[in-house]
Amino acid sequence: MSSQESHPMVRTVASTQSEMTEIVLPNDTNMLGNLLGGRLMHFIDLTGAMAAYRHARTHVVTASMDHIDFIRPVRLGDLVTMKSSVNRAFTSSMEVGVKVWAENTRTGAVSHVASAYLVFVAVDEQGRLQPVPQLKPETPDEMRRYEDALRRRQHREGEKTRRTEAKLVTAASLKNAGAIEP
Repeated sequence: MSSQESHPMVRTVASTQSEMTEIVLPNDTNMLGNLLGGRLMHFIDLTGAMAAYRHARTHVVTASMDHIDFIRPVRLGDLVTMKSSVNRAFTSSMEVGVKVWAENTRTGAVSHVASAYLVFVAVDEQGRLQPVPQLKPETPDEMRRYEDALRRRQHREGEKTRRTEAKLVTAASLKNAGAIEP
């Protein structure tokens, strides 16, 4: 198999899809018997990384989890299933969407409990940025998520610029006021 075959320049969304299921145990819950938000975020991060690895075929690191919706609690004893796929690939980064469902093990009822968007960056063993293949959306839903990912990226970049400018203004104000800079 050639390098081109094992590392294609374009991958499909379907080739990145990943799934993970966990049972919610007492150590995963708060005093009310609900899954801890941080534990769910950990599961989401792992499942998102699986999709990013499948796309990049190199090391990936989490750059951000810029949006998460907790829709309803996940209870002790539920099965929690996370499904992820790459929404869009950029130069060395990828946006991954993760959707989470909880299944009541006694009734079999399944409900959507959370959704999140994460950004992963491809790196080599020394932490240097690595290019990632392009992503080819094939279905109408994949195309919608592909376009939405670009809008979210533009929003993230705008927020980064806004925060940087706010820090500069604050630093200048402190310097002018004679305050010691942190």
